[in-house]
Amino acid sequence: MALKIGFLGPRATFTHLAVQAFFGEEVEQVGFTTIPQCIDAVADGEIDFAVVPTENALEGSVNLTFDYLIHERPLYIVGEIVAPIEQHLMVHPARVKDWENVTRVYSHSHAIAQCHKFLHNTFKGIIYDYATSTGAAASYVSQHPEEPVAAIANRLAAKEYGLEIVKANIHDYHYNHTRFAILNPLKNKEYCSPYLKPDKEKTTLMVTLPSDQPGALHQVLSAFTWRKLNLSKIESRPMKTGLGNYFFIIDLDMLVDEILIPGAIAELEALGCSVKLLGSYEGYSIKQNIEKEV
Repeated sequence: MALKIGFLGPRATFTHLAVQAFFGEEVEQVGFTTIPQCIDAVADGEIDFAVVPTENALEGSVNLTFDYLIHERPLYIVGEIVAPIEQHLMVHPARVKDWENVTRVYSHSHAIAQCHKFLHNTFKGIIYDYATSTGAAASYVSQHPEEPVAAIANRLAAKEYGLEIVKANIHDYHYNHTRFAILNPLKNKEYCSPYLKPDKEKTTLMVTLPSDQPGALHQVLSAFTWRKLNLSKIESRPMKTGLGNYFFIIDLDMLVDEILIPGAIAELEALGCSVKLLGSYEGYSIKQNIEKEV
């Protein structure tokens, strides 16, 4: 029986491209309208793995992903995919000749933000409409040829929904990548991509500081520093229990070992911190542009 892989859909989103590059065509690919729906599906056993975006090089973290994992459906990160991102402006074939006269641009909020310079210089007074994904925006444009609307999406979306790319590579910065987390209810659920080789090892922790303790964050960082554990990321998010209450997401550049990371966790807990392991996993980078596969 083929694996079921859920992703932020519909088809032809960047998440879908990452799934194809990592898992291949042999798996059953199931698109979901929102990130929470995708996470719910793997938590409830409807699919084997969920692939959702966690961070973009230009727009930062996808807060909805971590907030939902922390507050609603605790799952484990069992793998990570990093993929290059290219954005294109596309219209219905009926709008190709007068594409500069469109009055609306439809896409995910991150995609629109990534193309701000182009949009500002090309269109005056344009209306931005936000979709749940770039694929959803392309699907909408395909179904509404009578509307003067363009979509920002990838080449697979143009092919999937029969749209014409009128301006390629409209993103403001050309070194743009997105991280995608592979999620599963079991922390040791491993899956090795038959198409990509891992190029990094990571551990992600959630740390909650003791309340009203001066220097608590400094003490947390010291627990990693003296053990020479390299932190690649530390980010705060609200606990949703009141102003000033935060937890921290910390990425370490190694897998959980038998001494160093357990020792750091024990030290943090002795300081009164709450520590939760969100995942210890391998990371995969898609070196070539995934759109070239289309």
